Amino acid sequence: MADRGDIDRVRESTDIVDLISEVTNVKKSGRSYMAVCPFHEEKTPSMSVDRARGLYHCFGCGKGGDVFQFVEETRGVDFGEALDLLATKAGITLVRDPGEVRQRGRRAAAIDALRHSVDVYHDRLKRAPDAGPARAYLRSRGYDVDIIDEWRLGFAGVDWDTLSKTLRTGGTDDRALADAGLGRKGRHGMYDVFRGRLMFPIYDLRGDPIGFGARKLDEVDRSQTNNPDAKYVNSADSIVYQKSRVLFGLDRARLHIDEEHPAVIVEGYTDVIAMHQAGVGTAVATCGTALGDGHFDLLRRFTPSVILSFDPDQAGSRAAVRGDAVSPLYRSDVDLMYAPMPDGFDPADLVQVGREDDVKMAIDAAVPLLEHRIRHEVAQHKLNTAGGRQRALRAAAPYVAQVDKRIDPLARDQYVALLARLVGPVDREIVEEIVETGRSRILEARTAPDRPFDRSEVDLLRVVFDNTETIQATPSDFRDERLRKAFAALEDQLRETPQGTPLDLSKVVDSGAADIVRAVALDPRPLPDSAEIKRRIHLRRIDGEIDELERKLAGTEEGTETHSDYLRRLIALQKEKRSSGE
Repeated sequence: MADRGDIDRVRESTDIVDLISEVTNVKKSGRSYMAVCPFHEEKTPSMSVDRARGLYHCFGCGKGGDVFQFVEETRGVDFGEALDLLATKAGITLVRDPGEVRQRGRRAAAIDALRHSVDVYHDRLKRAPDAGPARAYLRSRGYDVDIIDEWRLGFAGVDWDTLSKTLRTGGTDDRALADAGLGRKGRHGMYDVFRGRLMFPIYDLRGDPIGFGARKLDEVDRSQTNNPDAKYVNSADSIVYQKSRVLFGLDRARLHIDEEHPAVIVEGYTDVIAMHQAGVGTAVATCGTALGDGHFDLLRRFTPSVILSFDPDQAGSRAAVRGDAVSPLYRSDVDLMYAPMPDGFDPADLVQVGREDDVKMAIDAAVPLLEHRIRHEVAQHKLNTAGGRQRALRAAAPYVAQVDKRIDPLARDQYVALLARLVGPVDREIVEEIVETGRSRILEARTAPDRPFDRSEVDLLRVVFDNTETIQATPSDFRDERLRKAFAALEDQLRETPQGTPLDLSKVVDSGAADIVRAVALDPRPLPDSAEIKRRIHLRRIDGEIDELERKLAGTEEGTETHSDYLRRLIALQKEKRSSGE
């Protein structure tokens, strides 16, 4: 146990306002300070912070305490670890018993290894001969030395153990390398996780390095690199890094994000850097995983508003338009906005050609994400006929239904009015009735956890988890959102695990997904035939495309070239479906 005098010295040396400001937005209010509580969902400050007494208390959720309790709650550590962290921050050497001195915390050792790896990668990018392709790529993107230094970009050598050997020479042990996600144990010792890639360091809110995003370079010999087909390889979850609760660039962006300056979520690492170059200092990106509640929990500490601005390529635009990356499209705790970039460019491309002003104008012109989705749905239908208006109304109504009128009646009324105006002339009462019918169906689907799973989807998931057969499954192959969530929970691990190696199901943290993953994985029935599973996937995808084409045909004028193209494709798909055995 630490000396009581040391505990008091650490407490007195720690400014609680500065400490809380590292993870949430704090503003002076009279003689005290108010903060957006990081422990529950809210938009307005409810946590009172007393700098003189070194205490905090939230009037919303009741959480409170001193600097040690705040670190324990936000970092998920015990008192001893909280004391260590604050003592290091304050430059205080704690009095320890000999046994405690000898035991170095695994987390601290992992972060230390990551900190040294940032330096090693950065130095290699600047000096190593095999980093030539990385330097050429950065020059082609307009990155000068200042940008490379500012973001501490680096290069992982192409040899199997370049980093491992360098860090071990400096005193880093194998356990720290593994804990940091930098090395793995092989038949011939430790080998590097990242090889032959451009490295983007990822930091937590305190500025400690916790992982990397690693981009492949086409000019590098792919036989020398890990996972050569993946454009990006990201750090795996570890004792210091959880991708579902990390945003690239937030350590910088948090200084600029507030109620008047929303967080801007872009597609990737280079887009974040480009946004900051363009003067949009609130830009962040997810790190190789879908945008989820953990990311919103982070951002909600600083701002009630979030702007999505994904790449305008096929995958990125679908994520923003269809809500694949954000579910639901409307959240009562966060104002979700959408800001597409102009002319088919992504932010990095726009900045590269000197169009920084266009980037800022696009962000300033952001519209509510739900409004964008409603307008997009309505635009797919011809509104000059009663049938077209009816189809448009029924297509868009489920999105309006995401707004619960009991929780946010004003927003619900506004979106009903918007839909009535877009589809009009339609009575608002009729729109409300159709929307409420759609909401009942949504609620029914959400509150029926005991409904049986689709046998084909369960079998597909079982084959995927077994990982002995090559099955190119995607989230859209699972219509049941419970099974889709279970697949998504292991999708990243599936990409990174060689075929034939069992997946580590214990890494699924989400309780709901974990229950389903275990139930599916422990199904005692023999595994189904992989060829049959592939046939079912193929047929299901054909069905999905047929449904989409039939919807488009209903909203397209007969006799036009577009209508003929849709019809030809539909006939071809129906023929393909019959030939596939159904």
